[in-house]
Amino acid sequence: MTALSIGGVALAQPAYPIKPIRLINPFPPGGGATIMGRVIAQELTERLGQSVVFDNRGGAGGIIGMEIAARAAPDGYTLTMATASTVTIHPLLSKVPFDPVKDFAPVSHVSNVPLLLVVHPSVSAKSAREFIALLKAQPGKLNFASSGKGTISHLAGELFKNSAGVNMVHVPFRGGGPALIDVLGGQVQINFANILSSLPHVKGGRLRGLAVTSAKRSSAISELPTVAESALTGYEVVQWNGVLAPARAPGAIIARLNTEIERILALPEMKSRLAADGADPAGGPPEKFAAFIRADIDKWNKVIKAANVQVD
Repeated sequence: MTALSIGGVALAQPAYPIKPIRLINPFPPGGGATIMGRVIAQELTERLGQSVVFDNRGGAGGIIGMEIAARAAPDGYTLTMATASTVTIHPLLSKVPFDPVKDFAPVSHVSNVPLLLVVHPSVSAKSAREFIALLKAQPGKLNFASSGKGTISHLAGELFKNSAGVNMVHVPFRGGGPALIDVLGGQVQINFANILSSLPHVKGGRLRGLAVTSAKRSSAISELPTVAESALTGYEVVQWNGVLAPARAPGAIIARLNTEIERILALPEMKSRLAADGADPAGGPPEKFAAFIRADIDKWNKVIKAANVQVD
């Protein structure tokens, strides 16, 4: 119990939590955020002594669940899983019923999942540096596949083009699976691909991995360098996962939740689970996560404007 003094009288405040907590999942079952969210809900239940209910509210690319969370009471009893797509990219491309900064309070940066820059074996480049040289020698001759206009795989390619000063043609697909199939078949030469789905093809020699897009090497394929270390200083693209609360949630409650999630991320079994999903734990205080989100929004806003990205 904590105490609040009003007019010289100490009033006891109930300890948090005193009732179940809802952790909204704004995505369809099966994705990385869903898997991580369920684990976090289970672990928080044990650590907080109250049920943390995993509430599936998928739809509209995550927007429905995010709006529900944004409109919930800011009392620490509603949380939501969030990703780069729902917080830092989608709101820049279309009108959404929430403000990704003003309507949410960052709680914990859970994980980062890099993309894998892969090429068909017919492409002669063996490294990101050689790849840039090839693109400069053959401007507009090579194509890169994405999972759709305005997706993170599309924007990763646009950021690469802008950073390297090269030209390659964007070929959007309806999802990452179809995009990867055409790269495997050689119809398209390049893909900033989901690391889990593309890594087996790299290890099997059906695709050539040039680099990962995270700031640090990925534990999933540590022998592969990052784009930043091998060719483009400062280049970073990750599909991140995190936990948010409604804006104006009590700072003490956010700090408590952050501390518990930090402990969960440090568990060996959690690290193993993240690695199995091609993810690396992030962590850090809420303030660091808030700064990360603002920087991510600013980065993608510049990329979208420079490339004149528009969704249908």
